[in-house]
Amino acid sequence: MFWLMRYSSSVLLLLLLSLFWIASDASILFQGGTVIAFDEATESLQVLRDNSVLVTNDRIAAIFSSSSNATLPQDIEAVDITGKILSTGFIDTHRHGWQTAFKTIGSNTSLAEYFGRYGEFALAVQQYTPEDVYIGQLAGLYEALNAGVTTTLDHAHHTWSVETAAAGLAASIESGGRVFWCYTFHNIPNNFSVPQQMANFRNIASNGSFKNTSTSLGIAYDSFDSSDRNQTSAVIALAREYNVSVVTTHSLQGPWGGINDPEDVQSFDFLNTSIPIVFSHGSFITASQAQLLRQTNQYISITPESEMHYGHGHPTSHLIQDQAALGVDTHFTFSTDILTQARIWLQHARQVFYQDVLDDWHIPRNNPESVNQAFLLATRHGGLALRRSDLGVLAVGAKADLLVWNGNSPSLLGWDDPVAAIILHANVGDIEHVLVDGKFKKRDGKLVVEDYPAVQQRFLRSARRIQQVWREYPLPVLQGQFASGCDYADTMTADTLRGPGNGYGETFV
Repeated sequence: MFWLMRYSSSVLLLLLLSLFWIASDASILFQGGTVIAFDEATESLQVLRDNSVLVTNDRIAAIFSSSSNATLPQDIEAVDITGKILSTGFIDTHRHGWQTAFKTIGSNTSLAEYFGRYGEFALAVQQYTPEDVYIGQLAGLYEALNAGVTTTLDHAHHTWSVETAAAGLAASIESGGRVFWCYTFHNIPNNFSVPQQMANFRNIASNGSFKNTSTSLGIAYDSFDSSDRNQTSAVIALAREYNVSVVTTHSLQGPWGGINDPEDVQSFDFLNTSIPIVFSHGSFITASQAQLLRQTNQYISITPESEMHYGHGHPTSHLIQDQAALGVDTHFTFSTDILTQARIWLQHARQVFYQDVLDDWHIPRNNPESVNQAFLLATRHGGLALRRSDLGVLAVGAKADLLVWNGNSPSLLGWDDPVAAIILHANVGDIEHVLVDGKFKKRDGKLVVEDYPAVQQRFLRSARRIQQVWREYPLPVLQGQFASGCDYADTMTADTLRGPGNGYGETFV
């Protein structure tokens, strides 16, 4: 994979020349920047200053010093990245793309409230049309691409009809992002049964509209803990029959109950499989469950902002970061970008490790988690979770999913360490270019989308209607016990005002 970086400079130059001369007009040369590369031998990042990267078709063809005197043919597009940072794109291992139209109306919601208001078991089944699903999915994926998320694992629980399933898949393909679109099998409150869903899945898989695109077919399933083992076995058989790209499941433990935990999946002898299985959240994961993931090389997706916003919690996730990647979850309630998730998670993990020392009345001597580790969680670990060694790394032979960062932006001006610059200082506005499969999806700070204003207006028509319906829909009454058997209870409400009142205020929707 990385053989090209190991030759002497003279041999390297000859190899590069041969590559250049056979390059097609799909080749792009990024010249003279700081490259955050990945070294497979040491499984670590490498910072290569004043380097160039050749992209041919959908792959990274070469990485070399800009001082190499290579003669380039006329048909290579050269992009000057002097003073800029070139990195691999971010990988989001958990998202529900169709929900974009809910943006800002769930700003103070909790997870228990979400289940009765925003998920697939609530009003959406009756109110969302295929058009709403399509344009919400498309606008949400464009939002992610703009933020440097080049790969998305989409837990597509908009599959409550043949038409809505087709709409979400079509939007995923249309977006041009790398989407692992996971058809959800669920016992939803309409007449679209799981057997009907399976027939629909077979038609989609056989039709193959996603073939030769950057979208691939996976499965999402949240009933591994169900008493209906025959149904679960049928879903697993389907996954194996079509050798799907990934299987994903929401996994919560602790007071939420034992929902789709690793033991549930292993009871079907399904962890020891060539198919990657991503456990979203893994909240309250136990030591034995973590060990089971290590033994079978399966991953959890930590969604830091989501788990803080909704109250899932992640009290033990910092102990399983060797089998973890990062995700966003419901982007309508908070940030859509993995950069924010990496930053939040890094500082949370640091605080947890620091606290162990402080609780013993000692003074921490070292910083317990590095920016390199956070960067890898946001990139390389996503590729590992999907068992795609060619994703989440900038290396010869890897997919050309790339970001170019403006090193002279106000937030990055004066940077020296490019990894620290991105993880601790950058914002998504600093991303000048985004490429997926060697094709520009964002260029010079703007999405490369044909007639994007028309897409915006189409989305706004859908969103305004949906938001009006949800404004008039009463909030769920949370009394008695949650499905796990745990009682509902009120949290302490923060007080941010001096004197009377607490400043909580209203939501402006």
